[in-house]
Amino acid sequence: MAAWDDGQNLGVRFDHACEVAKKLHPHWSLGSSYSGFAEALVRQSRRIIDGIKTKFRRMMLLKYSRRLKRYGWYVFAVDGSRLEAPLTVANEETLGCAGREKSGPQVFMTTLWNMGVGLPWDFRVGPGTDSERRHLEQMLGDLPPGSLIVADAGFVGFETCWRMLNAGHSFLLRVGGNITLLTELGWEIEEKDGLVYLWPTKHRDNEPLVLRLITLERDKQTIYLLTNIRQQRKLSHEEAGILYEMRWGIEVFYRSYKQTLDRKRLLSRTPQTCLAECQWTMLGLWLLGLMTVDQLLSKKIDPLMLSVASARDAIRRAMRRSLQPRRSATGSLRRDLSAAVKDTYHRHGPKAARDYPRKKQQKPPGPPIIKSATEKERQRASRLKAKIPIAA
Repeated sequence: MAAWDDGQNLGVRFDHACEVAKKLHPHWSLGSSYSGFAEALVRQSRRIIDGIKTKFRRMMLLKYSRRLKRYGWYVFAVDGSRLEAPLTVANEETLGCAGREKSGPQVFMTTLWNMGVGLPWDFRVGPGTDSERRHLEQMLGDLPPGSLIVADAGFVGFETCWRMLNAGHSFLLRVGGNITLLTELGWEIEEKDGLVYLWPTKHRDNEPLVLRLITLERDKQTIYLLTNIRQQRKLSHEEAGILYEMRWGIEVFYRSYKQTLDRKRLLSRTPQTCLAECQWTMLGLWLLGLMTVDQLLSKKIDPLMLSVASARDAIRRAMRRSLQPRRSATGSLRRDLSAAVKDTYHRHGPKAARDYPRKKQQKPPGPPIIKSATEKERQRASRLKAKIPIAA
């Protein structure tokens, strides 16, 4: 409940949550101070959070298994984002500063977000200097078998791609000038158009990754996507384009976390409580989504139409009603959540009225570097291939 509260500090949120919990569950034994609660939360968070994640995933598979898929795949977008932490000595020393110049300590969070129902599947948090690729690699084991991971250019790398494939998953990644691809290596007997190899110099003792490069034209911009799904019948250019565009939903999800819930800046003054605050807020947003998706589906509404702002307001109204002497039935909350949908109007002008000095302006990735394999590279690949035992 504290994750949904609009209190301006953690103590106020804790007090409001306790007040509501005592009304709804008078038999519960609750603590009297936020500091004591925070200490207990830090000690128990890892065990409890892992259990809650597992429970949420089981609920999603049980209730929404068909909707978790697109084009036959369990589809997940992955992306990382940073949250600012208070400028304390402990936070500076442990969390580090990894943003723009003169930024303070930060927490880095990476989320796997299902593109079918618009809900998280897993997440990891760490210091601001942590790696989103490392976070992704930690989460691969809890994905449904044969999932498809969609990501931007920050996740392209031989080791990360190899680990996704080794875990039994597929990927669709945007690539740019930060990656070099080879053609005409001779590894495959038939090298069709679009077939490329990812084989960096420092990984030449490993087999090259045989991939497919998809080129899409979007609004005077060329987008390059790299995937291990080489057959067009399994993933066409059009389907790949739609899935990559749907990846934008995880950006909107982070905006809901930071702006809609007003959690862009953490309030905890120690690294351990910062990490706990970040994780429990994510679980609160995840639970809010689960409750709302249930109600939307009961009305046959696409779960991707979920409005976090409307769901947030519905929960806050319900929390206030619970404190009234004659509180309303839970039917009011269900009714409000079933109406928590986005506006369907089409914007006819730019959303931003002007450019602000600190507005983040990202330059689109350029084309990947594509080279024909040299004779020396082809010979090395041939020798490596000859050492690989033929599968029975």
